[in-house]
Amino acid sequence: MSEQTAVLFKSISRHFGEVKAVDSIDLEIRDGEFFSMLGPSGSGKTTCLRMIAGFDRPTSGQILLYGQDVSQLPPYERPVNTVFQDYALFPHMTVGENIAYGLMIKKVPVVERKKRVEAMLDLVRLSGYGERKPAQLSGGQRQRVALARALINHPKVLLLDEPLGALDLKLRQQMQIELKSIQQRVGITFIFVTHDQEEALTMSDRIAVFNLGKIEQVGSPADIYEHPVTSFVAGFVGVSNLVKGDMARRIIGSEQIFSIRPEKIHLDKPDAAQSDDEYAVDGKVRDVVYLGLYTRYLVELGDGGDLVVVEQNLRTTSMDVTRLRGQSVRLLWKKEHIQMMGVENA
Repeated sequence: MSEQTAVLFKSISRHFGEVKAVDSIDLEIRDGEFFSMLGPSGSGKTTCLRMIAGFDRPTSGQILLYGQDVSQLPPYERPVNTVFQDYALFPHMTVGENIAYGLMIKKVPVVERKKRVEAMLDLVRLSGYGERKPAQLSGGQRQRVALARALINHPKVLLLDEPLGALDLKLRQQMQIELKSIQQRVGITFIFVTHDQEEALTMSDRIAVFNLGKIEQVGSPADIYEHPVTSFVAGFVGVSNLVKGDMARRIIGSEQIFSIRPEKIHLDKPDAAQSDDEYAVDGKVRDVVYLGLYTRYLVELGDGGDLVVVEQNLRTTSMDVTRLRGQSVRLLWKKEHIQMMGVENA
């Protein structure tokens, strides 16, 4: 990954009547990085992707691709390509013909086309599948064909619009690893739109978290998860306990909102000792959900608030953990693991 800027948004807005789908966004995406736009439906992420592709035009602001202002250029004049969730493969064409379609439109000679198609099939691990029709492939294989077709024209930027959304969980997890591997091999900029936090955390070099047409935070997966700067990011990326008011004052001595991740909290006996570098609060286990790999506890605190606690089942069974339901406990966590939230994010 170089320090060169691949995509630059300068005060980009996109309005649909009174609706501000994208509201004055500034964003820099570096050459060669795997960049994810993460957010709920209607947050503006897909509109941003469409504006990079040229399928939509900004109401105001500029979009630069490698220093060139492309804000008003049509899609075919931009050095980008897009992979969609529904694959958009031609059912009557073979896999090889689908992949070669862009080269055929550009009138690339047949010998060169075949050579490049074989290279793409090898890249996406589909060697020998060139003569099959899309209907003969699994969902994951069809997605890899769509990826090969998009990459064969050597775009500078590849746009991926929720491309794994139609796959089942296990296949989606496999394709996350596959996509990242392919991106590292080809070395071009991938811009990935998703509402799935796990996808974004798994694959991205950096993530932009979108909410209501604005970007709440940009950072590495670890930054976004460990140091959310707003209550929205803390709640949307992973699960987080947001503590405020009387409960916050009782725990940390201030009513300022703070977040604490469930896996950072340790469940202990009611009389457990508290060290100087820890916060502690007492409560009663209201609910226990055994999930195999880990158990989720809902702990009711004395003033009526709740905290979610997650612990790995390293030595426990479902019978062990369910016995804690209704028991008094002490919750302990390191002071360094809380993240303070600004009052404006309440």
